[in-house]
Amino acid sequence: MNANRIQLTGKDILEKEFKTAMRGYNQEEVDEFLDTVIQDYEAFQQDIEKLRQENERLRKQSDQTRSRSSAPNHQVNYDILKRVSNLEKAVFGKKYDDSE
Repeated sequence: MNANRIQLTGKDILEKEFKTAMRGYNQEEVDEFLDTVIQDYEAFQQDIEKLRQENERLRKQSDQTRSRSSAPNHQVNYDILKRVSNLEKAVFGKKYDDSE
């Protein structure tokens, strides 16, 4: 939802004045209805703001995850190879060490 398309605020609705006519609508009924509209409108605005914040939080979290996964892990690979080598030496003993 684009903020530029929103034409009314809760305050605009609250302060709206209608002209009265001889056979017009019941003013109290219109006011009660507008009060309900204002409450709904403000609730929607709060929901939109919460969703925007959650969306931003998830974007940041996603960016952090991407940056972590794209980071080089050469050191990790070296450590794993070193551990495998030490494990092979421990399992196969002197025989494996001499074959190198």
